[in-house]
Amino acid sequence: MARLNGKIILISGGARGQGAAEARLCVAEGAKVVIGDLLETEGRALVAELGDRAIFVRQDVTKESDWTAAVAAAERLGGLHGLVNNAGIYQPATLMETDAALFERHMRINQLGCFLGMKAVVPAMETSGNGAIVNISSVAGLRGSPGAIAYSATKWALRGMTKAAAIDLAPRHIRVNSIHPGPIDTDMLKVRTPEQNARRVGLVPMKRMGTAQEVAGLVLFLLSDESSYITGAEIAIDGGATL
Repeated sequence: MARLNGKIILISGGARGQGAAEARLCVAEGAKVVIGDLLETEGRALVAELGDRAIFVRQDVTKESDWTAAVAAAERLGGLHGLVNNAGIYQPATLMETDAALFERHMRINQLGCFLGMKAVVPAMETSGNGAIVNISSVAGLRGSPGAIAYSATKWALRGMTKAAAIDLAPRHIRVNSIHPGPIDTDMLKVRTPEQNARRVGLVPMKRMGTAQEVAGLVLFLLSDESSYITGAEIAIDGGATL
């Protein structure tokens, strides 16, 4: 039986990479998905691939009005049962290389976007009877990460926000969990050189990058009823990098 049969899932940053892998797997497991992103060409191409079980909405996660529109699109499909706060940026720089504008850009997209998303979906999830929120953090939210102070700050914030929201939303029958990917083979890591990525992979006990499909499998589990007694958890998917 499909694990998300009849559920409606909203995925921010869903047009490519991990978000697209999550959308494909959710549809394969019986869900309908709303794909939110600023990348219209990629997003609409993905919807064309997935068929009538997916719709695209142009979404800037830093704007409350765009979250309202994305939730309304989900409700037109019949409700809302899951949110994946997947949208984010990674522009690594050391403390002394980071200016206020770069720091604020990370905070607005990675942190404020997640906050707005969690808050926006609550009424629709309550109407649907229950819900599950998955916040995509990073191993940079579990340990120190060199040369990425702004990114690290927001990913630690997501970890704390997840735990606070899990407490707040448990009485509303909404679960909130965070996952913490290590190096995943997507376009996001192209900001670093192949040599830098190779050195990073060399520190991973499993000696390889993860795949977007592996992350999607964990997201699927946390969205499904199989994880019905899990909330406030932080789960690393990193090949052992945080051991």
